[in-house]
Parts: sequence; structure tokens; C-alpha cells
Amino acid sequence: MQRRLLLAAGITSAAALAGCAGPQIGQYASEKPLLDLRSYFNGTLDAYGVFTDRSGAVVKRFTVVMVCTWNGDDGVLDETFNYSDGTTGKRIWRMKHLGNGQFSGTADDVVGTARGEQKGNAFRWGYTLLLPVDGKTYEVQFDDWMYLMDERVMLNKAEMSKFGIRLGEVTLSFVRRNP
Repeated sequence: MQRRLLLAAGITSAAALAGCAGPQIGQYASEKPLLDLRSYFNGTLDAYGVFTDRSGAVVKRFTVVMVCTWNGDDGVLDETFNYSDGTTGKRIWRMKHLGNGQFSGTADDVVGTARGEQKGNAFRWGYTLLLPVDGKTYEVQFDDWMYLMDERVMLNKAEMSKFGIRLGEVTLSFVRRNP
């Protein structure tokens, strides 16, 4: 009897923990406005962001200018970063639309291939980034969520972790320039 109670408690605990898992992209399928990633990331965009550590303190502020182009299912997102400490950075994403809302992407500072999916007004993007810190480079994982607010503005929230331990968060707002 005790064994059955322990087994039932274990199953209940596992089910409760599974229910606490983060949001899934399918939850946003009916949300509006409908995101078309290739259309939104086409042209020049400005982004404004902060990196916060795990306590929530702002560690770094930055701006980004993105020049984005698509040729069919192949896209290039050319990002130029300007950080509050005076440093700069560059990342060029080479994106591929795989159909059915699925995307892949590569960049020089990304390990392997990033995978993403769009549904409704949302896009979820997962990848491992090579992050330079104080002369060393670390592989950190990003769980990157974007939410289209209107035809010009998209909000982005990305959790950064290593070995499953949350290191901090990046929060950005993208603004499409008027044509």
C-alpha cells in the first residue's frame, strides 16, 4: 500500500512539474497581428535593449541597427550592435524558411544551427551562442521569444542559460523604419 502511495505521489509530482514547463509556441497560434517573419525582418530596423543578470540588475544597454533582406526562402539579417560601454559588435544571421512556420539560422558566433518556429504573433528561437566575457568565450544557450505588437514594433525576450542554470535575460524592442 505504501509503495502504491509513493508511486502515485511520484506520478502526481511529475505531472505537476510538467505543467510548470514554460510556454509553447502553439499557445500563440490565434494571437494577432499575424507575424510573417520574412515580411517583418525585411528592410532596416532599429532595436533597443538591455541585458539583465539573474538578480534583474541591468548589466549592459545596447542599440542595434538591422539591415534585413530575403531572396525567396533565404534571408540575411545583418546586425550592428552599439553597447553602453562604447564597444561594438556584429552578427550576420543567414536564415532559411523551411516551410510551415519553421526556420533555421546560422551565424559565425552561433554553435551549429539555430531552430525556430512562428505561430500567430510569436516566434520562438533556440540556439547556442559563443559569448566573449573578459577574454574568455563561453557557450550559452538562448531561449528567444519574439512577439509582434503591430506592423512596426516587435518585443523580444530571451533567457540565457548554461548547464540549465539561468544566467540572465535580454529584453529588446524592434522598430521597423518607415519605408
